Amino acid sequence: MTLSGSEVKHEVHASPSQPASFSSSPNELSDSLPMEPNDIKLDPSTHTPAPEGQPVKRKKGPAPKMLGNEVCSVCGDKASGFHYNVLSCEGCKGFFRRSVIKGAQYMCKSSGRCEMDMYMRRKCQQCRLRKCREAGMLEQCVLSEEQIRLKKMKKQHEEEVARSSSVATPSPVPEAAPLAPEQQEMIEKLVAMQKQCNKRSFIDRLKVTPWPQSQDPMNREVRQQRFAHFTELAIMSVQEIVDFAKQLPGFLELTREDQIALLKTSTIEIMLLETSRRYNPSIESITFLTPDFSYNKDDFAKAGLQFEFINPIFEFSKGMNDLHLDEAEYALLIAINIFSADRPNVQDHDLVEKLQQPYVDALHSYIRIKRPNDHLMFPRMLMKLVSLRTLSSVHSEQVFALRLQDKKLPPLLSEIWDVHE
Repeated sequence: MTLSGSEVKHEVHASPSQPASFSSSPNELSDSLPMEPNDIKLDPSTHTPAPEGQPVKRKKGPAPKMLGNEVCSVCGDKASGFHYNVLSCEGCKGFFRRSVIKGAQYMCKSSGRCEMDMYMRRKCQQCRLRKCREAGMLEQCVLSEEQIRLKKMKKQHEEEVARSSSVATPSPVPEAAPLAPEQQEMIEKLVAMQKQCNKRSFIDRLKVTPWPQSQDPMNREVRQQRFAHFTELAIMSVQEIVDFAKQLPGFLELTREDQIALLKTSTIEIMLLETSRRYNPSIESITFLTPDFSYNKDDFAKAGLQFEFINPIFEFSKGMNDLHLDEAEYALLIAINIFSADRPNVQDHDLVEKLQQPYVDALHSYIRIKRPNDHLMFPRMLMKLVSLRTLSSVHSEQVFALRLQDKKLPPLLSEIWDVHE
């Protein structure tokens, strides 16, 4: 079975030793369509009209007390409470959650202008989802199955620590069992794989468009050169991640469709993980490959990125730097991230979970040996994967903003980030 016409599909089957190429022509990006608000929405905290076309933002704090006669802000049915930042019914709450988790794409037969009510909510999913967002529902409020699982693991681990620490006379910390031979071998292999992938990127760095020396902010050619510089670094990172994933035991056992589904959604999160390990707190910069490739927040902004995206990247990188992870811990986190069964369009969830579990177990055992007195390090590291989901959502907004600026992404990045021309 061959999947053609896609840069990502080409990358999944390309030879790991294939060098990076930046010569392909980027696709033209179309202008985004403005949303059409259907009605005036009331701010639930003040009961005053919200600005037309703007999502309602509820004030922080506990939700207002329900009177029993509230209606859903999306379809007009009886509301059951505030869900994902909006007063809504159980039906629209569940619909929004399913749509976000699955990354659903709907099509309206009426050019996206359906009036939403209890009848039409069953007839037009695109307009129902649009109305959810206009009412103020926030994707970052939706927890995926993986996030729920990780939070439960963290809570269970914290409860175990609390129970053990409640004993009046502290007992000495038992010596952690050594890694199983197969775990030791797996970790060593992962670290070696990463070093090999990084080595190829180091060689390919010479092909990257140079960072311009001119500081003229009005020079269009200089701005384009900076943007090209960053997109070419991103391509190298994507190719590096694909090479790494293909060498993971079990990855090639998956169907090609599941391989692509996992890569398309995990790539940006792994790129952010790799970015965080290159963060230098002393100069507040991120260094790729060599000191010549060091960038601060202003450099990212000069390349066309927004501070709404840049600041969370640096905050996440600083938080990861504070954990002082080593190469093995980063490699295991990346493997766990790749094998996330709750990704959109994944078909064989059981196999993906089965492939992920050895990496979770190895990370847990490794941390207990390396950090025997830090019982919360394991859940803290897993919660960083949850934080990456939020950053991934912010990245989607950044890609959308680039389209508004008429920035042209290379075909590989357009495909893997689902930029539809």
